[in-house]
Amino acid sequence: MNCVVKLILVAVATLSLSTGVLAQEKGPTLDQLLQQVKEGLRDQSAQDKQRIQEFLRDKAKQQAMLQQAQRDRDALEKESTRMEHQFDENEAQVATLTDTLNKRLGSLKELFGVLQQSAQDARGTFEASLTNIQYPDRIKFLADLAKKMGQTSKLASLEEIERLWYELQREMTESSKVVRFPATVITANGDEVKEDVIRVGLFNVIANGKYLQYQSATGKLEELARQPKSRFLETADNLSKAKSGKVKFGIDPTRGQLLGLLVQEPTLRERIDQGGTIGYITIALGIFGLVIAIIRLIQLTLIGIQVAAQKRNKSKPSTNNPLGRVLKVFYDNTKIDTESLELKLGEAVLKETPKLVRFNTLLKVIAVVAPLLGLLGTVTGMIITFQAITLFGTGDPKLMAGGISQALVTTVLGLCVAIPTVLMHTLVSGRSRRIIEILEEQATGMVAEFSEKHGKGPSV
Repeated sequence: MNCVVKLILVAVATLSLSTGVLAQEKGPTLDQLLQQVKEGLRDQSAQDKQRIQEFLRDKAKQQAMLQQAQRDRDALEKESTRMEHQFDENEAQVATLTDTLNKRLGSLKELFGVLQQSAQDARGTFEASLTNIQYPDRIKFLADLAKKMGQTSKLASLEEIERLWYELQREMTESSKVVRFPATVITANGDEVKEDVIRVGLFNVIANGKYLQYQSATGKLEELARQPKSRFLETADNLSKAKSGKVKFGIDPTRGQLLGLLVQEPTLRERIDQGGTIGYITIALGIFGLVIAIIRLIQLTLIGIQVAAQKRNKSKPSTNNPLGRVLKVFYDNTKIDTESLELKLGEAVLKETPKLVRFNTLLKVIAVVAPLLGLLGTVTGMIITFQAITLFGTGDPKLMAGGISQALVTTVLGLCVAIPTVLMHTLVSGRSRRIIEILEEQATGMVAEFSEKHGKGPSV
């Protein structure tokens, strides 16, 4: 405390020497400063005494708190020692009881192990089963039962064992039933609608004549975005409309795997699209040939009818059919010699022949070109397939099989065009040839008859 006073006095003296008379005129005097320092020291001393008294009072309280903490510590140490002894005793008792439980369980322990495994297996099977649509609450029961059986301290009750047996038996019973019930269905457009669905055992679910698939992850029924072929949809529609009795229906024994493959099978339009530009050209060529063949068949049929009618009435030739025009040539040349008449009739027959064999060559060309176009498309497709193999390798057999399948579509299209075109060409050629044979036969017969009546030449 004296050091502080000395420092203050030294500071004041230094200040007074540096400022001189100016400090005495404008600031406090040394006596005033000394008085202020004394008052400050007096106040500081009073505050220090007050703090010391408060500290002495708190010291007694702290001593009491320390003694209480020590007593609490001793009590807790005793409790800890007691609980350690109790834990050791409990542990020994649990081991004894566990051993006793294992001895009393005997073969039942294996039974409960099998029960736990059965509950787990049943849960996995039921989650993917179509019957889970109707009975979703059994999954929680099986999960709780399997969890409970996993704890060695808990055993299944008789009611739980009976219910497990009941659920397994119900699953087997439902597998042989065709059941109709209401359910929520997600359509191909993504809308959720309430519909009557039909479950066929554990194999298929349909609604309104369409196949559905069960999503075990969401527990919802979804309409297949792509349905199988019409013959399967027809049986599904018949089953949807049936009220009783037996109905023919195609089921999927693999519970969706075969159905998934069937819906992936391309349709006729998709097969045609796989042929590409060459496939379209082949089809157009086939349609063109078919139209020509049909028109020629109709024309030759009508001509054949007219020729047959003219054949029955040779005395009145008509110019609306080939035979009538040949007969007219005969009757117009009855005054010439036999050789000239024969030549004129031959000329008339040859004149009618091009009209009768028109477009036969074109049909033959189409029948030859169609398979060649198909072969061209196949070779082009194989080149594309091998290029894909060069880029991506042969790790994916589907890539190679799909490319080869598309390449062979053009060959199929070519054969589908060539085979009927060949048949139509044969039919058209046969009819035209028969009419020509009739004309030649009648011309030859008329020449022979004329020759018998008039000898070497007709009489004047």
